[in-house]
Amino acid sequence: MSGSLAFVLGLPLAVALAFFALAAHERRTGTATGPGFFQRNGLGVGLYLIIAVGFWAFFIILLPQLAMVDMSFRPKLPPAQMGGPKDVYTLENYRYFLFGSTTSTDAWNWLHIKAFLLTIGVSIAITVLNFAICYPLAFHMAQSATAARLRILLLLLILPYWVNEILRAFAFRVLLSSGGIINQMLMGLGLTSEPVDFLGADIGLYMGLSYAYLLMMIFPLYNAIESLDKNQVEAARDLGAPWWHIHAFIVMPHAKPGIASGCTLVFMLTAGALAAPLVLGGPRTLWFTPIVYDRFYQAFNWPQGAAYAFILLVTCIVFVLLVLKAFRLSLGEITR
Repeated sequence: MSGSLAFVLGLPLAVALAFFALAAHERRTGTATGPGFFQRNGLGVGLYLIIAVGFWAFFIILLPQLAMVDMSFRPKLPPAQMGGPKDVYTLENYRYFLFGSTTSTDAWNWLHIKAFLLTIGVSIAITVLNFAICYPLAFHMAQSATAARLRILLLLLILPYWVNEILRAFAFRVLLSSGGIINQMLMGLGLTSEPVDFLGADIGLYMGLSYAYLLMMIFPLYNAIESLDKNQVEAARDLGAPWWHIHAFIVMPHAKPGIASGCTLVFMLTAGALAAPLVLGGPRTLWFTPIVYDRFYQAFNWPQGAAYAFILLVTCIVFVLLVLKAFRLSLGEITR
């Protein structure tokens, strides 16, 4: 247990010291130019920023994640045996994800693997769908809308999100249920003879997830497109460029940081969603985050739940890195 504590506390400290050493080296060699951090912000503000951001990053983000990683390599033991001779590092929790057993490798654990692959695949599809929905609106808001119309659009976008996410999910359930408004309208217009099972077919789940994170896509897109000089678009139109040429070769290359930021946010939030799959998922819905929740609070197997959560975390990190590579961006560019 002491080795585990040393890992959880020592790794962030080592990383922080490495960053400070790198910054000092760049300052000595002249690689970093301009005034230093304390020169720009002052001693008081600089110390406050370091302490506040360091506290947030260490105690709210790094420490829980590192504790989860360490726990994922531990066996499930009674509290009295934790830290004892049986509390050793093991891969049995990851073996269970693959094979459904901590000892046997005879058959694959297709139930959990399919849920994981479905979650990742649907999250990517919802990310693409949200981009297709939000890009035209963001372009209109940034390049065409008047100030008055922009305020109205922003108000219409933000107001629904004053309602809690769970309540919005239940609202979708009411709308899409067999006796809901949408089915009543379809049957009233004669388009269907019987109610459509939107929830059983997971259409309600996909609609709820897409709607839940629209703002996470549209605001990064708007911020990126808004900084584009309108004269470039007008010049391209005057030279006879078709609309798709303007977007493909002028607007989108300029908005790459916003596109990458929006895509990573929507993907990570969709892949980690819990409320919408529990409320809108059908009886045969396979979603990975409820399985992670069940490992913790139904099976009471926290090491196994930590392993499942860590698998999802690593997948999200890999997706972010692939997006950065595809857009040829650095992490700093998408966080501006």
